[in-house]
Amino acid sequence: MGAALRFAPRNWLKLRVAPGSTEAYAIAVACVAIAALVRAVLGLIDKDILPLPTFYPAVLIAALVGGSQAGILATALGGIVAWWAFMVPSYSFAALTLGQSIVLVSYAVAALIIVWGADHYRALATRLENEEKLRKLAVEELAHRLKNKTATIQAVISSKLRDNPQLRGEIQGLLQALSVTDELVMKSQGRGASIQDIIETEVKPYDRARIYRAGPTVFLPPNLATTMGLVVHELTTNAAKYGALSSPLGRLAITWSVSDGRLTVDWQESDGPKVSVSDVAGFGTRLLRRALDQFGGTIVRKFEQTGLVCKMSLDLAVTSDIASPPAGSEDGAKLNLGAGAPPM
Repeated sequence: MGAALRFAPRNWLKLRVAPGSTEAYAIAVACVAIAALVRAVLGLIDKDILPLPTFYPAVLIAALVGGSQAGILATALGGIVAWWAFMVPSYSFAALTLGQSIVLVSYAVAALIIVWGADHYRALATRLENEEKLRKLAVEELAHRLKNKTATIQAVISSKLRDNPQLRGEIQGLLQALSVTDELVMKSQGRGASIQDIIETEVKPYDRARIYRAGPTVFLPPNLATTMGLVVHELTTNAAKYGALSSPLGRLAITWSVSDGRLTVDWQESDGPKVSVSDVAGFGTRLLRRALDQFGGTIVRKFEQTGLVCKMSLDLAVTSDIASPPAGSEDGAKLNLGAGAPPM
């Protein structure tokens, strides 16, 4: 037998066999047989129905599934069957009248155009599938190399900064955040990651019942997703060390919105320990401000009595995809992802 039949249930147009194979010709014959059966049934309803309309879909399907050779076979068989069975006198190869000859020639021309179009589509679809396979392979190879490089960098940092455990821990934490975000990006075959997934990944180790997360569905391109991963990681780490997540009663609200092409993220901590204000920007803060600069971003932090309040705003890349919110969400625009209630 020829090449194995390939089929994707979600898209029947991906049902294809190798051109010139036994399966291709068998499908062509089956399509013509079904078309003839349908035409015979229609003929029982009304004898004035034209002889050839049901054979056009048969040619199209045969050409799409089996290629141009199968389409040509279906064209020839369809014309022969229609001539023999559905042109007066029926069930005979009587000499054709001028009108019948014109009908058959017109059918042949139209059917061959259909075959050409279907074969062109097949070639384009095959090329796109091959390119998609190569892209997936490249993304997987890149992911593998990134993991190896990240592990090497972490080993170097551990060695070089053994006498500075605080700085070493901060750098390794950021590298881990980059690695996690890279994995989210790779899962989407390099297209990016949603802000929901980024936030969920960072808050996963903590009591999420005390963390309120809400906002529209926003898909970020790879470079912006990486930056957002760093931002959320830094804020979450600080909240766990010094802020609301370091206290059993502390609460955290993370909300985001999109307006005029800008993404705004609000971070509000409450009921945690009193946070002391430092006049010196830490390593993480300086790094994140630089990272946000490339997106026209700003980050403003305020140490309120109730806890840290942080507002970030940045330009969404042109390639970002702001998806529609799920049905039933609040006001049709908010998605509550957390079990906790927002802080009062």
